[in-house]
Amino acid sequence: MTTFALVGAGPGLGLATARRFGAAGHSVALIARDAEKLDGLIADLARDNIQARGVAADVLDTESLTTALHAAAADLGPIEILQYSPVPHADFMKPVLDTSADDLDAPLDFSVKGPVTCVNAVLPGMRALGRGTLLFVNGSSAVRPNPKVAGTSTAFAAESAYARMLHDVLAGENIHAAQLIIPGAIRPGAEHSSPEVLAGRLYDIHQRRDGFRHYSEPLPD
Repeated sequence: MTTFALVGAGPGLGLATARRFGAAGHSVALIARDAEKLDGLIADLARDNIQARGVAADVLDTESLTTALHAAAADLGPIEILQYSPVPHADFMKPVLDTSADDLDAPLDFSVKGPVTCVNAVLPGMRALGRGTLLFVNGSSAVRPNPKVAGTSTAFAAESAYARMLHDVLAGENIHAAQLIIPGAIRPGAEHSSPEVLAGRLYDIHQRRDGFRHYSEPLPD
C-alpha cells in the first residue's frame, strides 16, 4: 500500500480529498499544526475504514515538516501522492502599497520553502516506487495577481513557477506535478467548488496525468 500525504489538512477540502484517495486504497497521512483537530479528522476517516495517521507540523518549520513526512512514510508506506494545500494566513493579505519587504518573508516561506521541503522529503520514495504525483492547490492570485493580497499573489506566483519546473523535469521519471487553481471560495454543495467535487478533480488529475495547470472553473472576468 502506498500513501497519500496531505499537507494542510482541514475539515473541508482536506478531509474530502483524504477520503477520496483513501477510498481508492491509499493510506492517508494528514499534516497540520493542530494535533487535536487531526485526531478528529482521523476518527472521521476511520468510520469509512480508511487507514490514516495525523502528524503535527508547521509548514513554516521546515525541520518539523521533513520529520513529519518521513514519519508518515515509515508508518504507513511510501508516499506516492503529495498534496500541498495549506490555507494562507490572514496577515499575508495586505494591499501591495502597504506591503514591505519583511512582509513577504512569511508568505514566501509558506508557499515556496514549504513546498520545496515537502518535495525534497518525498521525492526519493517516489523515485524508488517508479511513480508519484505532486499536487499543488492555489487560489486565482497564483495566475492573476491581486493587488489587494500582495503577499499571497507574490508567493503563489513563485510556488507556481516551482511546481511548473517540477512538472517539466520530473515527467521523464513518471512523477507528475500539477496545479489546481480554485478561483473562488470552496462552498459545500457548489457545482464546481464543493470539497467533494474538488477532491474528485484532484484524484482525476492524479489518474490522468494530462497537463500541469487545471482550473476548478473559469476565472471570472
